Amino acid sequence: MPTCRPEWHVDVLARSGDGQSSEESLAIPAHSNPSGAWWIAKVPDFKVTTPWETQLKSLIQTEPARSPAATTALLRELVEHLRQHRTELREEWARRITEAKVLTAMSDAEIFAEATSVYDNYVAALETGTFEALQTYSRNLSERIIPRGVETHEVVGIVLLLRDVLARSLFAKYQSDFQLLNRILDAYEPAANRIANTVAVGFVQERERIIREQQEAIRELSTPVLQVRERLLILPIIGVIDPQRARQLTEQLLRGIRANRARVVVIDITGVAAMDSHVANHLVQTVEASRLLGATVIVTGLSPEIAQTLVKIGVDLGKMNTVGDLQGGIEEAERLLGYKVVPSEAPALISGIRDET
Repeated sequence: MPTCRPEWHVDVLARSGDGQSSEESLAIPAHSNPSGAWWIAKVPDFKVTTPWETQLKSLIQTEPARSPAATTALLRELVEHLRQHRTELREEWARRITEAKVLTAMSDAEIFAEATSVYDNYVAALETGTFEALQTYSRNLSERIIPRGVETHEVVGIVLLLRDVLARSLFAKYQSDFQLLNRILDAYEPAANRIANTVAVGFVQERERIIREQQEAIRELSTPVLQVRERLLILPIIGVIDPQRARQLTEQLLRGIRANRARVVVIDITGVAAMDSHVANHLVQTVEASRLLGATVIVTGLSPEIAQTLVKIGVDLGKMNTVGDLQGGIEEAERLLGYKVVPSEAPALISGIRDET
C-alpha cells in the first residue's frame, strides 16, 4: 500500500519582466522546506525575489488533525515565548502603529500605554482560552477612544498589526524547524482570529451604543416640554416628524403633563412643513391621550398642507382646539386657566411724576 506523504499545495502567481503573469498550482514535499513558503503565505506583503517575481497566495499542508491536548501544549509554548519577549514585541508593535499612521488622535505615550494593556490581555486570552476579560477591556478602551474620533478601521488595523508582529516573531524563533513552526502557527491562528473578532465586535457595539445615546439626546433636545406658568405647558416642534420622533414626543408630553399637573398644553407646529397621515393620526392620538390625563391641548401653527392632511384622514376637528399662531394659543390657554390681561398703569404713574417735577 503506498504511503501518503504530506505535501505543500501552493498557488503561485508569477510575473515576468514584460509584465505578463501566469498562475499555477504546485505540490511541494513538506520536508523540502520551500524557502519558508508557509511563512510567505501567512504574512502580508512578504515576497520572494527570483528571475520570476513570485508571490505565494495560499498554502495548505495536508496532515492528520491534532488533539485538543496537543493544541493546548502548543499554545502554552507560544504564550511562554510571547511573555519572554514582551518588551521588544510591544515596542515593535507600537512602532508599527506609528508608522501606519493610525490612532493619530492619540499621543505616542497613550498609544504605548494602550498597546501594553492590549498586549497583556491578548496573551492572557491565548493562555486561558477565555475572552471575557478581553471583551471588558475592549469596551472600556472603546469608551475612551471613540469620543476622540478613532474609527473602526483603525482598531481592526492595530489588532492585525499585532497579529503580524507576533507571527513574525514565531517565524524567527522556529524557522529552523519548519514542521514545528507549522504546528505552532496552526494552533495560534484560530485563537488570533477569535481575538481580532472579539476586539472588533466590542468596538463596533460600543460605537453603536454611543450613537444611539446621542440620537436619543438629540431627539429629547428637539422636543422640549416647557412650563410657561403654573398648569400651562408649551411643546414647540421644529423639523421633520417621523414615527419614532412622534412616539417620543407623545411620551415626553404625557410625562410632562403628569409631573407638572398641567391643565392646558399648547403644541406649536409652525416649524413643521408637512406630515404624513400616520404622523397626523399620531398627533390626534396625542391630543386624546392628553385629554385622558385632564389636559386640554391647543394646536397652533397649522400649515395649509397639514390642515389638508387632517381633513383627508377624517379627523374629527371638533375634538381638536386649533389657533392660528403661538401668541393666540397662549392667550387662549390663559383664558382657559382663568387668567385676565390687565393693562399696566406704570406709564401713567411715570407721566404724573414728570408733571409734578
